[in-house]
Amino acid sequence: MTLRKILQDLTAGKISLEEAERAIRLFEVERICDWGNIDTRREMRTGAPEAVFGEGKDDAMVLEIIRGFIEKSGRCIVTRLSGERLETIAGQLPEDYRVKKEERAGILVVKAPDYKTQKTGGRVAILAAGTTDIRAAEEARVMAEEMGCEVFTFYDVGVAGIHRTMPAVRAIIERDADAVVVAAGMEGALPSVVAGLLDVPVVGLPISTGYGYGGKGKSALMSILQSCSPGLCAVNIDNGFAAGVVAGLIANRAARFRD
Repeated sequence: MTLRKILQDLTAGKISLEEAERAIRLFEVERICDWGNIDTRREMRTGAPEAVFGEGKDDAMVLEIIRGFIEKSGRCIVTRLSGERLETIAGQLPEDYRVKKEERAGILVVKAPDYKTQKTGGRVAILAAGTTDIRAAEEARVMAEEMGCEVFTFYDVGVAGIHRTMPAVRAIIERDADAVVVAAGMEGALPSVVAGLLDVPVVGLPISTGYGYGGKGKSALMSILQSCSPGLCAVNIDNGFAAGVVAGLIANRAARFRD
């Protein structure tokens, strides 16, 4: 039961005030085994769904967590899975589960047969400077989409060929995006460029590419943090998950007030 359903039942007189209060208080962390808890109500509280970090967990643990989520909330998102693990874990799930393997993002999205992602009207644009930045950009895309946003992407549009950036910026303006994620490695210049051309919040996503001194995303992160373009914020290196969530929250709030 969702919070909206509880409130609908209360206003319709189907449940008493005391019953509604009790039901709302039941939105809490669910224990699924002797080693783990799942926060099935995080999306209700924060607007962003809980996701399972796949690295460091063996397949049996991930499968048990997925089953717990499906039983309690109808959806489970598992991040940071290799292509081989995506196939292995997906192959062991019940046949009636709806399974989507996002290979470029390294994400597995599993839903109960009757689960539906509600469209919010929020609009998110995602840019990747180079093709090595796409994995993290795709992670952001999946999260924004699972938060109900419409997402449009522009990949390989970095500043090494600045002419590639302009059509993407034009399309973002034409589609009236509410938030933009920009993934870039090396010196991380693209987020600053984009933020200097748009009047919407830009989430800089530094990527762990680069040579020698300042490589592995450090220069990209520092460039975003030191940017003189206003309206630009940063998430941690390679953290496409966080970038997608931040953009999704911004876009969904904008859509709520727009409607």
